[in-house]
Amino acid sequence: MKILIIGKDGQLGWELQRSLAGLGDLLATGRRELDLSDPAAIRKTVRSVRPDVVLNTAAYNAVDRAESEPDIALKVNSVAPGLLADECRDLGALLIHFSTDYVFDGKRTTPYSEEDEAAPLSVYGRSKLAGEQAVRAAKGRALIFRTAWLYSDRRDNFVGTMRRLARQKSELSVVDDQTGAPTWVRSLSEAVAKICGIALSPRGRAISEESPVYHATCSGETTRYDFVRAILDDLARKEPKEPMARLIPIPSADYPTPARRPKYSVLSNAKLERDFGVRLPEWRSAFTHFAQGNR
Repeated sequence: MKILIIGKDGQLGWELQRSLAGLGDLLATGRRELDLSDPAAIRKTVRSVRPDVVLNTAAYNAVDRAESEPDIALKVNSVAPGLLADECRDLGALLIHFSTDYVFDGKRTTPYSEEDEAAPLSVYGRSKLAGEQAVRAAKGRALIFRTAWLYSDRRDNFVGTMRRLARQKSELSVVDDQTGAPTWVRSLSEAVAKICGIALSPRGRAISEESPVYHATCSGETTRYDFVRAILDDLARKEPKEPMARLIPIPSADYPTPARRPKYSVLSNAKLERDFGVRLPEWRSAFTHFAQGNR
């Protein structure tokens, strides 16, 4: 089996290379090898590799910058997934595409299901929703996973940024009215590896032919502020003699950004567990495992 991973240098793409290594022959591309804003390059890559499975982890995910660069965000997050879906359909390959909690407006106070109406607040969220729609419109074999608040020790991400700022600043202000589920990429990639194996079985083929959407995050919920509190508590245990920033909770209104974020974007994973028997760990358990060095 040939597996093509797009976005090899990102957090999830990097981790999936390890999780999927035993399932077949892996080829992974990054921005240097494949420009997702170039339709011809997308078609050429898929047709030359002729994969059995394509995992698209790449995205234009500069959420705030997307507000001033909507065209490129749409090309990468919407047009490219549609082209990948068309090429995979023509090859009979399975496409696994990743989306985001930012397709929701955050007005709920209980976890979103896959059937809840999407109403993105930002260019980024709208472009990712358009990508989901393009994948489904191709009517090939595909699975779409919405995930959220990803972190790892790979490249820049929320955990690494908070650790750095905590060492550099005397005070660190963090919004306390945005709620979600921090998701360790190791937990997600291991779940995706299991699902990938199932999806290629006769039962899984029937599921993937519907191009359904699934939510895939660690369970539980927390605020941005409380997540940073956990990050700093872990840092203080490891570096007890180092000065640490004082953490200050603030409302989102006191930290304006070009793109609006949903205030509540917890996703229900019940459908994922029902259809595939896969359940990601509770977010605190996953973060503890991550913080202990199992990376």
